[in-house]
Amino acid sequence: MADDAILLPYQRAWVDDRSRFKIAMWARQTGKSFASTLEPVLETVEERRTWVYLSVGERQAKELAEKAKLHLDAVQTAADALEDYFLASDGTRYTQLEYRLPNGSRHIFLPANPDTARGYTASVVLDEFAFHKDSRAIWTALFPSITRHKHLKVRVMSTPNGASPTNMFYRLWTGQASLKAGQVWSKHRVDIHDAVRMGLAVDPGELRAGLADELAWAQEYELQFLDETTAFLPYDLIESCEHPQATIDAALEEIDRGQGDLYLGMDIGRRRDLSVIWLLQVVGDVAWTRKVIELEKTPFRVQREVLYGLLPHVRRACIDETGIGMQLAEEARTRFAHVEPVTFTNAVKADLATTLRRRFEDKALRIPIDQRIREDLHSVKRVVTSAGNIRFDADADDGHADRFWGLALAEHARSSHPYAAYTSARVGFARGGLGVRR
Repeated sequence: MADDAILLPYQRAWVDDRSRFKIAMWARQTGKSFASTLEPVLETVEERRTWVYLSVGERQAKELAEKAKLHLDAVQTAADALEDYFLASDGTRYTQLEYRLPNGSRHIFLPANPDTARGYTASVVLDEFAFHKDSRAIWTALFPSITRHKHLKVRVMSTPNGASPTNMFYRLWTGQASLKAGQVWSKHRVDIHDAVRMGLAVDPGELRAGLADELAWAQEYELQFLDETTAFLPYDLIESCEHPQATIDAALEEIDRGQGDLYLGMDIGRRRDLSVIWLLQVVGDVAWTRKVIELEKTPFRVQREVLYGLLPHVRRACIDETGIGMQLAEEARTRFAHVEPVTFTNAVKADLATTLRRRFEDKALRIPIDQRIREDLHSVKRVVTSAGNIRFDADADDGHADRFWGLALAEHARSSHPYAAYTSARVGFARGGLGVRR
């Protein structure tokens, strides 16, 4: 049994629950990772067992591995740390972290993928399962591998991620996956208010005020499955284009320019809103995210320096010239012939938004697995005004969806129909690479 001194009551209830199938819906930052790794560690110290942990991406898998290592240290169990890779059927290479105990037990940490789910016969922890790309395919691949071994277990933990029927976490929690789901699964639900009542030392009012986003609060802390019908880009559509090899911080010298041209979009802000520069590389028919630069309350002089450092390397760039962006966009257009200033009228925003959604639907885009980006893209609504006009905007509490518009402008940059009347000039490149080296 877990040490009562280090566990809050809801964590202790989870660890002590020996059900074969358990599912938890807990609020953010309530100790999911701590609890989800402790139970497997305790089991593997006592018996020779293998546990596989599937996380949203490599960063999250590494963080989960670090939690498991803390538990192994706490119970004074030495473990060999190994790092290898898993090659998926599509050729994608995933980093695999492993701790191997003296009794032969193993803890294996991987980014979630249908192939990684199928690759092992072991007990499984699905970490933040609602946010796994292809969650239904992962589940289909995973479940048969445990059916003939009664000692193997499944642990599913997540916060909600929309009320989409294609999201396997939503289906499991609500019982849509099986008429008998409620009889099979042991459920543990802990929202932020439950956690505080049971001893979590946080101030919900302070968190809510700091977050300043009622929809995010409802989902991330009060565990509400939000209705997807109001979002222009539903979560499942966004997640279908998330990929662990899409990056937000690739250095220009690491980009193989021989694979395709670079395109840039910039949404300009100054005080309240971010300036976002989104850099895409078109490889074949797919645009891969290589950089997402966020500039908060940054002087225009510095924004100009950052922008000008990138413009010589791109084929085409589209820059928001609405309001405070006019001077920066005009100066960039004067200096670089391949820059297109874009004024955000309702018609232009409708065209940008519609084109962006089409890219998602066509799976012609790859974006990073990043919570802030996902929520920003999801925040934009298609609103029909009382006059019958269509407007694309985020709610005031959600900000101005700066990342959404930065990406939309980058997508427009790779199109062939500029809004302004000018002839775009191709920028020549020395041979050398676009796309993060693999």
